[in-house]
Amino acid sequence: MKRYVIERDIPGVGQLDAGQLRGAAATSNDALARLHGKAQWVQSFVVADKTFCIYLAEDEAAVQEHARISGFPASKVTEVRSIIDPMTAV
Repeated sequence: MKRYVIERDIPGVGQLDAGQLRGAAATSNDALARLHGKAQWVQSFVVADKTFCIYLAEDEAAVQEHARISGFPASKVTEVRSIIDPMTAV
């Protein structure tokens, strides 16, 4: 599985309450179930008018299919080439 960062342009998403975010997560999970393991949602960062989502997926097509099924746009999909963190310097 490859790792992707998905930028989703969703106006006002940062103002959603906990119940609305729970509903969005459930919608995403339902779409993922329909993909039968081709994609996995790791986490999302919610800002004012966007989300930045981390997914593991077979390929970008699986990410785009999740966007189509869920109704959440995949405005920009970027494959992660490598990961670094503070321990990389050690």
